Amino acid sequence: LSKILCISSRVIVVDEFPGQAGMILPHNDSAGYAQDFGKSSENPYAPFQSEMEWRIASWAKLRGPSSTACSKLLNIPNLKESLGLSFKNTRELNQIIDNDLPNTRPQFKRGEVTAAGVAYDVYFRDIIACVKALFGDPEFAPYLVFAPERHWSDNTRTEQLFHDMHTGKWWWTTQVALEKMNPGATIIPIIISSDKTRITLFGNKSAYPVYVSIGSIPKHIRRKPSRRGWILLAYLPSAKLEHITSDAARRRVTLNVYHACLSVILSPLRNIGISGIPMTTGNGNTHRGHLLYAANINDYMESIAICCCKMGECPSCTVPPEKLGELKEYALRNIDKMLEALKLYDSDPALFPQACINAGIKPVIHPFWEKLPFCNINLCITPDILHQILQGLLKYLVIWIQSAYGHKEIDARCRALPRNHHIRHFFHGLSPLSNITGKEHRQIAQILLGLIIDLPLPKVQSPNRLVNATRALLDFLYISQYPVQSTSTIALLENAL
Repeated sequence: LSKILCISSRVIVVDEFPGQAGMILPHNDSAGYAQDFGKSSENPYAPFQSEMEWRIASWAKLRGPSSTACSKLLNIPNLKESLGLSFKNTRELNQIIDNDLPNTRPQFKRGEVTAAGVAYDVYFRDIIACVKALFGDPEFAPYLVFAPERHWSDNTRTEQLFHDMHTGKWWWTTQVALEKMNPGATIIPIIISSDKTRITLFGNKSAYPVYVSIGSIPKHIRRKPSRRGWILLAYLPSAKLEHITSDAARRRVTLNVYHACLSVILSPLRNIGISGIPMTTGNGNTHRGHLLYAANINDYMESIAICCCKMGECPSCTVPPEKLGELKEYALRNIDKMLEALKLYDSDPALFPQACINAGIKPVIHPFWEKLPFCNINLCITPDILHQILQGLLKYLVIWIQSAYGHKEIDARCRALPRNHHIRHFFHGLSPLSNITGKEHRQIAQILLGLIIDLPLPKVQSPNRLVNATRALLDFLYISQYPVQSTSTIALLENAL
């Protein structure tokens, strides 16, 4: 099956997945909302008594009148009786909203994990309930994706386009494998994001939040915080483990605690990924959703912790650390060999450490991804624009340029740049900046090449190689951020370096 889309005067050919992927289940639970809250299914506006009452409540809470102004309006004599309202002020309206309307975001619960004889608290939400809240949100209903597709630039099908998750290769290949076992499956990709965050400007207070979203929601919605496409899933322990004196032992316990906590949080995905569970969208259609762990968004330190590899290594492939600068392709890490090594912890603990070393991973006790279906953890590590591109590439490019030309020279060039409405003017240069944000990194990238394009190196050295390298890295930075990638832009990325 194929169809033709026209986007911005450009014709795109779309191949739909053959078969029954994303099938709607025959039974419909559209009356479930009213039944769950003790209301008659004949009243779709429950817990409000009528459409008028619902519209007045919607106006009062969404159109911005103050609580006092709304209460004074409702206190007009005979207004409540004339309109048939069940509330007479804002306080009673708030009670209906708080007590009778469904809470789409589940409550937190406390769990406990034990490592090295010490118990640690972890606070988390039920991940199934979180996914149901996202999948069943009426605001997302028109945009949800239920089956993979292949997008092509023209009818020749020589250039494939990649943008949202359903256009990638992972969803298509996984759907093929799942359809053989369970026809009509609707894959719901689980996306996890975590980052240890400092919460005070003084002292050392920190938190370790974990967020969850689903690949069924398009990325142009997920990327906007105002659309609420992410849910706070858990808080991991952020203890410093000061009772452990050995640095190596502390790192080992910290890694095991991290995986033990995520194992508790993500354990419901182990069976549901294969068998599926009924999932209802905001428009009332029910699908058999298969929740599969698909991607993890984090910085490099967390990536190597998740993949159980060592510092300096690539979490996805087998490139040696000393070969990272070479333009050579290396094979992906062998997930089967890794899983076989991890099984030895229960069957033969004496061989477990050496087997893990041979597999290229640290001896972690049952990583959280060990029993997740269709999960190749080495492919789940996705590049992040902030951590991998801006802070991982541009940050060190700026440091390299400053070391080559000197901080004072670069700062002077920044101050001498002519004013422009479209770029930021760094009055004090780049060296005084600290805790640089992603927005500031982008502003620096706009002027970086202009700062050095005609600047000679000290000792009368030729700056050609430095300028060419800077231009190539900036090309890589901008091309990698294209909203739509293709086989030709991927080739450009390879040629940029």
